[in-house]
Amino acid sequence: MNLKDSIIADMKAAMRAKETARLETIRMLRAAIQRKEVDDRIELDDQGVLQVVRKMVKQSADAAQQFASGNRQDLVDKENQAISILRQYLPEPLSEPVVEEIIEQALQESGAASIRDMGKVMGLVKSKTRGRADMGAVSARIRSLLS
Repeated sequence: MNLKDSIIADMKAAMRAKETARLETIRMLRAAIQRKEVDDRIELDDQGVLQVVRKMVKQSADAAQQFASGNRQDLVDKENQAISILRQYLPEPLSEPVVEEIIEQALQESGAASIRDMGKVMGLVKSKTRGRADMGAVSARIRSLLS
C-alpha cells in the first residue's frame, strides 16, 4: 500500500470513529496532494507525497509560532495537533549520532577542506538522509567543521 492509499484509509477510519480534528487534518493533506498533482499535471509518488507532508508540517509550525506571539493558545494547540497527525506519515528521523556519521563520511568522500566545498558535502548528506534529518542543523554542523 502506497502512502496516498494509506492516507485515504486513515481518512475513512477517522470518519468512522468521528475524530473531527484528525479528519480535518487528513482532508487538508489530501487537498494539498491533489492540488500539487493538478498544478504539476503529474501523479505523485511516495516521495512527492512526503514533500507535501513536510511542507504542511512546516506551515503549521510557522502558524503555531505566529499564533503564540499573538497570545492565541487555542489556535496554537490546534496547529500542534495537526503537526502530530501529519508527522505520522513522515519516516522516522535519523538519530544525532547517525547524522554525525553521515556528515563525517560525506566530508571524507568529497575531500572537503574549506567552506567552499560545503555544497559538495551538503549534496552528499542530502542524498543519504533523504529528508530524515534537519538540514538546517546539518548545514550548521558542516559549516562549523569546515571553518
